[in-house]
Amino acid sequence: MTNTPKSTAPPPGNAAPALPAMPPQRTPAPGGQPGQPGHPHPTPPPAPPADTRRTAFAEGVDRVRRAATTEPGRLRIIGAVLATLVVAFGAVTAWQMTERADAANDVLTSSQPLTTDAAEIYRSLADANTTASSGFLAGGQETPRSRERYELDIRTAAEKLVNAAANAEPGSPSATTIAELNRLLPEYKGLVERARTYNRQGYPVGGAYLRYANEKMQEEMLPAAEDLYTSENRRLSDDYADATPYPWLAIALGVAVLAALAWAQRRNYLRTNRVLNHGLVAATAAAAIVLLWLTAGHTLARSNLNESFDHGVRSLNVLHDARIASLKARGNENLTLVARGAETTKVGEETYDAYDYDFGKDMETLAEGLARAERLADDDAGAKPVTAAVGNMTEWQKRHKAARTQDENGNYQQALDMVIGAKGATGECFDSVDDNLAAALKHEEREFRQAAGDGRDALTGLPAGAAVLAVLGAAGSVLGIGRRLTEYR
Repeated sequence: MTNTPKSTAPPPGNAAPALPAMPPQRTPAPGGQPGQPGHPHPTPPPAPPADTRRTAFAEGVDRVRRAATTEPGRLRIIGAVLATLVVAFGAVTAWQMTERADAANDVLTSSQPLTTDAAEIYRSLADANTTASSGFLAGGQETPRSRERYELDIRTAAEKLVNAAANAEPGSPSATTIAELNRLLPEYKGLVERARTYNRQGYPVGGAYLRYANEKMQEEMLPAAEDLYTSENRRLSDDYADATPYPWLAIALGVAVLAALAWAQRRNYLRTNRVLNHGLVAATAAAAIVLLWLTAGHTLARSNLNESFDHGVRSLNVLHDARIASLKARGNENLTLVARGAETTKVGEETYDAYDYDFGKDMETLAEGLARAERLADDDAGAKPVTAAVGNMTEWQKRHKAARTQDENGNYQQALDMVIGAKGATGECFDSVDDNLAAALKHEEREFRQAAGDGRDALTGLPAGAAVLAVLGAAGSVLGIGRRLTEYR
């Protein structure tokens, strides 16, 4: 029987390998297996995060930010900004200059001619009233020339009203005034015809009809015509206000575009040592042309339009007012003899013939208007007829004073001859004043049309030219930057 020695060590190399240590085990919780009472449920795994989609704007910003870290990306951004600026400059220039060109055209072809028509309506109505009173004073001896003048005035007023109605804005105060004048004109003409009929038959009621017709003219028709003239004059001023302001937004954008293009070319030079980039140079040239055209064209247009206002419209307004004052004065002079003291007015403690008192006020207005017209006249052709009208007015006042003296002394026929007579009467002075004022108006009208036409023509083609050059400038910017980008491919 063989016994193994108790203390003998195992031979080297034949030792049994050591078992790996067991990982620590979770001690089962009391209460049994999972799912049984008293055993906690296992913790569920965390839910995956929700799919949050980013907006296109945020993604675009990230792409731009990433692109800005590279030179090609920066070049693309610069090219887009330059093209946008150039296009915006051209668009704003075209928009602002289109508005100013349209307003300048309205000044020349619409608002000023309508203002003149409104003044002519007033003049025709006032002259018709004056002629009617002159014919009434002549009694049954009314001359064919006086009758023809009255009919011409009525016809002219009707034609001008038709023209004004065609050009007035529907629903505007001017349209309402024109409709009112169209209603009143036949009524006035009917009253005048009745006055003539009774006057030829020798009935005193004819004078009452003429005074009633004169009241309708003085209190309803002429104030309405004056409102029309004022409205159209205000419209003319609004057109000037739209045509003359400097286009500061377009100018500011033009300066910004040139500054941006200069910066881009300097940046290109510092990075490549190349002096010129053909595309950027072309864009700069296009922007510079638009800016120079804009400033020079508008400055010239503004200067001519201001001249047309200062030496045209202002003189025309003063001359129209003076002519209206002379017509009122003539009408009141005639009505002084028609009424023969039936109408009086009290000023302070003094009592005056109402029509003669109004005549004096009208002559004061005429004198003030002629003095202003002389100051505004900028050449001999404009000043000469005004100076002649001043002389006619002075003589008119002298003859009127002499006629009033005869009338107050009871010499009615002598006074009548001195007012409506064939020779040496106040009517000659009135006609001379009216003719000279008409000549001055024609001269100022020509000056206005010349200056306003030059102002409008200075803007011709600017809106379209700015738009075309802006497109070319934007294309040049894109091509210039694109050429740099090809060097990175």
